[in-house]
Amino acid sequence: MASGWKNVSYDFAGANVLVTGGTSGIGAGIAAAYRDAGANVTITGTRGSASEYGEDLAGYRYLQLDIESAESIDAVAGQIDALDILINNAGFALPSQGFDEYEPEIFERAVNMHLTGGYRMARRNLEKLEKSTLPGGASVIGIASMSSFFGIEIVPGYGAAKTGLVGLTRVLGVSWAKRNVRVNAVAAGLTHSRMTAGTLANPEWSEPTLMRTPLGRAGFPEDIAGAALFLTSDAASWIVGQTLPVDGGYTVSG
Repeated sequence: MASGWKNVSYDFAGANVLVTGGTSGIGAGIAAAYRDAGANVTITGTRGSASEYGEDLAGYRYLQLDIESAESIDAVAGQIDALDILINNAGFALPSQGFDEYEPEIFERAVNMHLTGGYRMARRNLEKLEKSTLPGGASVIGIASMSSFFGIEIVPGYGAAKTGLVGLTRVLGVSWAKRNVRVNAVAAGLTHSRMTAGTLANPEWSEPTLMRTPLGRAGFPEDIAGAALFLTSDAASWIVGQTLPVDGGYTVSG
């Protein structure tokens, strides 16, 4: 969280931020960082209310969202009156729940969840974002992945969607910059979360990644949060359409 940073701070006082999938993992880390920086933060989750979670979600506005449902996305967007920053984070790797993404129907679910759903959420909020007076302009941040760059065999649908997100970030970056909205993405390396708990607990899966990672550790949600806050700050006001790997050096290591 923001309190963990020793030599940097951000001031997002008064900014309106929406973090989809903000109840745990990377999304929770990002939401907490914006909340600690003074923003008005709305988070989404799949459950009916914030009280149904074991985590402390005090300080947030909570909305229920099924990122696979166009109607649910539209309903959430319809409850947002003003928006400066959208963090498209909702979703999970379907194999972690026992689904086979090589099955066409499951592949389609993955792409809908991680690419189409995020685009729909951004498009439905565009008119609000372009009215932002935030220094540096409004921002949309997508959460990409190492599967945006590498062929990770177990997740063909997730990987295809996260690869598509990099292309979508470029296109929307070009188009929406004219409307005062900067679009960028953060490509997260192996990061501690509910989704990756099984991977990190199994040395057969985690050790090859950690051995290739120059910093020698998995990431934490605050590592991704720091990149998100920077990219949406005035300090990044000339950064558009980029995907920033935050991975401990994994993508540049041989």
